[in-house]
Order: sequence, then C-alpha cells, then structure tokens
Amino acid sequence: MKSLLFILLAVFSVAAQAVTLDDLQQRFSQVPVLRAEFAQQRTISGMAQPLNSGGNLLIAQKQGLWWQQEKPFPLTLLLTETRMVQIMAGQQPQVVTASNNPQMFQFNSLLSALFHADRRVLEENFTLDFTDKGQGAWTLVLVPKVSPLNRLFRRITLNGETFLNKIDIDDMQGDATHIRFFNQKTTPAELTDAEKRHFAS
Repeated sequence: MKSLLFILLAVFSVAAQAVTLDDLQQRFSQVPVLRAEFAQQRTISGMAQPLNSGGNLLIAQKQGLWWQQEKPFPLTLLLTETRMVQIMAGQQPQVVTASNNPQMFQFNSLLSALFHADRRVLEENFTLDFTDKGQGAWTLVLVPKVSPLNRLFRRITLNGETFLNKIDIDDMQGDATHIRFFNQKTTPAELTDAEKRHFAS
C-alpha cells in the first residue's frame, strides 16, 4: 500500500510541475523528427468565407522543415538553414536565400524558432508572454518588437501540450490565420528515404 502511495505521489508531483519556456525548448530539441497533419483557416478582411487548407508537416532537427499543402491545391514549402523554396504545380520553384532576399529569409529562421521554441531567437524579435495552463498545457503569446515584424503582425499565439498544437496569427490588416496540428508522430526517429529526398530536391 505504501509503495502504491509513493508512486501516486511521484506521478502527481510530475504532473503538477509548472511548464516553462525553457522546458519546451529542451523537450522540442530532443525530438529529432516530428511528423504531423495540419488544418489551416485564414480569415481575410472583405471576404465573406475563410480560406481553408490542409496537408502534412515534417520537422527534422538537422535538415529543416517540409510543409506539404494538399488541399485546396498542392503547394510545397521547404525551409533549411540556407534557403526557402516554394513549389506550386506547373510553376518554377521560387528560391529565397539570405543574399537574394534578406527580409523574406528572416521569416525562415523565425518559423524554425516557432516550431523549436528557440527562446534566444524569439526574444530577439518578440516580447514573450508564457503561461502555464496546468495539466501540461501552455500558451505563448508573441508581440513583435522589431521591424518589419511589428508592421506586419499584431501578435502570434502558440498553444500546446506535449507538442505545439495550434498557432494563431493576427496581422495589422485585420486578417487572421489559425493553424491546427494533429496526429503528431515522433517515430521513426530517422528520416525515410522518401523524406530525405524532400530536403535533397
């Protein structure tokens, strides 16, 4: 009976421990590969209906981020340390690097920082408001403090538990983007041959 009590107390103490941003960064950094599905809804001022899209996401610590929109039309976005590539069916790939478009490439590192909870990069660009919601849930509100971000976005809000589950983006034009992530998987821990080809292309 005592052994069971000690186990229950240990489990409760872990569950009750507050989550911090540093905890998140450490947790995310220990996941070499993350796969997920996403559903995105964008509300644009002046449009009666929101724009909906969905697809798959792959984040590899060493390679980068691969975003594959499948509906309403195919669109691929590849982010690595050196380039950002957007591919649409029937069109030439658009390649952005630090040399040919420094401002756009800045968003490359910011997107990676969002998914990795990279505190250093986030603090350089945003005022951070992190809240432990209890039961492992958390919210991180980012308010831009440097140009051009503070001219584009009002705030970016991240919500999650074990993984990042939702991103809400409110921009200065009154538009809003809501992205939900689900079916997150961390296995296999290495990229498949097909996944390796995404980053080699």
